[in-house]
Amino acid sequence: MDAILLQILNGLDKGSAYALIALGLTLIFGTLGVVNFAHGALFMIGAFCSVTVQKILTLSTETVSETQKDFLGNPLKIKTPYVESWFGPEVGASIIDWSVPLAILFAIPVMLAIGFVMERGLIKHFYKRPHADQILVTFGLAIVLQEVIKYFYGANPIPTPAPAAFVGSFDFGPLLGLDTSLAYPYWRLVYFGFSTLIIGAVFAFLQFTTFGMVVRAGMADRETVGLLGIDIDKRFTFMFGIAAAVAGLAGVMYAPINSPNYHMGMDFLVLSFVVVVVGGMGSLPGAVLAGFMLGILESLASMNEVKAVIPGIDQIIIYVVAIIILLTRPRGLMGRKGVMEE
Repeated sequence: MDAILLQILNGLDKGSAYALIALGLTLIFGTLGVVNFAHGALFMIGAFCSVTVQKILTLSTETVSETQKDFLGNPLKIKTPYVESWFGPEVGASIIDWSVPLAILFAIPVMLAIGFVMERGLIKHFYKRPHADQILVTFGLAIVLQEVIKYFYGANPIPTPAPAAFVGSFDFGPLLGLDTSLAYPYWRLVYFGFSTLIIGAVFAFLQFTTFGMVVRAGMADRETVGLLGIDIDKRFTFMFGIAAAVAGLAGVMYAPINSPNYHMGMDFLVLSFVVVVVGGMGSLPGAVLAGFMLGILESLASMNEVKAVIPGIDQIIIYVVAIIILLTRPRGLMGRKGVMEE
């Protein structure tokens, strides 16, 4: 039983990432009607925002010690980060230690700007084109962004540690009344909480603000909203930026869990698109529900006991479940009539 509970917990962080990426994909499809295969690249760029902030904060000045020697007997070269020189050793070290959470402040304007440029520069020209054209163009854009990241950051994963305060694990065993230990890393709990907060903020924005209500109305009937004299296009462009920011923030906070690498966006994109289809194209609650559900199922399927019975099931479980759901519910779990039915 404790092994099953541990796998459910392990599935929450990956399910959180699936849900956030799928939420952005659904926002873009629901507002603009565009199937954006470059959305995984936005997740990757967010992760590299963490790397960038870490590199900036660790920029150092080098001094030569007159009293200390290195192992070769030469004067020792001491590197001191600029932030430690400016704010003192303790404060500077704390700033560097908290580089991942601080990267959120850097990522928000960067991802909003990237989303705006993508939508105005490329995506808007494909609103009324077939979905096949949209997939081809956005997939090509994803490859371009991937290669740009590879050029500037290299092909190897870059470790990006979580703050020292979140190193270690929380033991759920005593809390759940178990006799055995059920340790779960603190940062994964932080990521789950952060994802829940972002998802809640997006739904609250759409549900309780005038701007969000107009966007939801436009998602349901764009032409009628336009006839009321509302410039829905500008609002949808803003929502593209919001979707880009959501994917970017998901990547920022995921960096300590999975060291950023240039192909991580593509790894998550395929599974996240399956999540969108399973949840129902255009359904925001469906995307979130399917994200967590498939993340937990994937984690459960990775148990040795399960793989001993069905070898390799952890690699295909999401696709098997997707096939079963789409055979029984062709529109997905919460899809609505008429979406992508031509």
